[in-house]
Amino acid sequence: MKQNLTLEALRDLLERRDVHALRAALAEEHPADLAELLEALAGQEKLAVFRALPKEAAAEVFSELPPEDQKALIQAATDQELSAIVEELWVDDAVDMLEELPAGVVKRVLQAARPDTRQLINQFLNYPENSVGSIMTAEFTDLKKSMTVAQAIDHIRKTGADSESIYTCYVTDAARRLEGVVTIRELLLAGDGERVADLMEADVITAETGEDREEAVARLMKYDFLSLPVVDKEGRLVGIVTVDDGMDVLEKEATEDFEKMAAMAPSEKPYLKTSVFSLARHRIVWLLVLMISGMITGGILGRYEAAFAAMPLLVTFIPMLTDTGGNAGSQSSTLIIRGMAVGEIQLRDFARVFWKELRVSLLVGAVLSAVNFVRLILTYPGQTATALTVAAALYVTVLLAKTVGGILPMAAKFFKADPAIMAAPLITTIVDAISLIVYFNIASVLLPI
Repeated sequence: MKQNLTLEALRDLLERRDVHALRAALAEEHPADLAELLEALAGQEKLAVFRALPKEAAAEVFSELPPEDQKALIQAATDQELSAIVEELWVDDAVDMLEELPAGVVKRVLQAARPDTRQLINQFLNYPENSVGSIMTAEFTDLKKSMTVAQAIDHIRKTGADSESIYTCYVTDAARRLEGVVTIRELLLAGDGERVADLMEADVITAETGEDREEAVARLMKYDFLSLPVVDKEGRLVGIVTVDDGMDVLEKEATEDFEKMAAMAPSEKPYLKTSVFSLARHRIVWLLVLMISGMITGGILGRYEAAFAAMPLLVTFIPMLTDTGGNAGSQSSTLIIRGMAVGEIQLRDFARVFWKELRVSLLVGAVLSAVNFVRLILTYPGQTATALTVAAALYVTVLLAKTVGGILPMAAKFFKADPAIMAAPLITTIVDAISLIVYFNIASVLLPI
């Protein structure tokens, strides 16, 4: 659906107070586009537009809004309006909203909900924050093995409006234990008299409520499912994770990893809506850690001060060594972190990763060292020993940097830490110290210092 309504046109309709034209214009827009328009409006304008939306559309638009806009609308809405919003929201969207809101606002939202809705939302809120249970939805279509295709389709027609997804239907017994899965396509192509039991796939891939949500989403994407059933410890079907929920999780996890890889504490808010103080607070901690750890490099330089005095030329090659080592280590760590994030690399692959990175570093180091040796011979005639020292130090630096960059993220995973913290900034700091120690030790052996 193409977005036709502009912010200027929307404000013009509000100024003219043409409610009929406003509702007609809003009805033509996609909820995601309407959410963008609402974000750009001031408080009273936002509320006026939101109240002009049909009840079903209002809930969809509301779920697309950022937490601060949701909070503003909740505070401005009447109890009746709030009740209508909560009842129209999918349970997982309602839970996502409540997890971001202050306790006082959450209390008002729950009070506006029907008792059964409140009970279901409270159940979901009790699941751990990063678990599958916290992102699943309870609105799904379930069938019985004894149903015929005609009965199943009739059941879907009657209950499908309250289900977030009807493309995949789940077969449960009287105790709600999951017995199989059947797609709407299979039902539509089968004869009316055929049994669901004969069409369903009994070997169902599932997730458990307490399982890490990232692992469950990886399974959802691996098998190209539109939804993944979620069961409790007794095998009872309690919800599903849909592909749109999976995409939201992937986006959040990727954003968090990017921020950690850039040496920043993760932030929940978009950049433009985050205060300067919050941005500084998220960045300063890691910068302090890296600054203090960088003092190690200064200590190493101080230890070899006599070598500088004896041969000042050595100092000019330090930036090239540390930069090349840092870049080499960052290449390896980035690839390994990405591989672990998408499930290509597991902890059991440690030996294979180490062996592969070792061979890569041998090849890369050989090329870089050879090029540097030739350059130094041409630039500094008669300084063969110096050229050999720099080339050898570069070779060992690249060898160590790539190996360390490859195994540190896996070591972090082994110790239950996020591999993303072993990214460019930290790897560079570690490699800088290693490269200087290697450089001056080789220089002390090959040069008269």
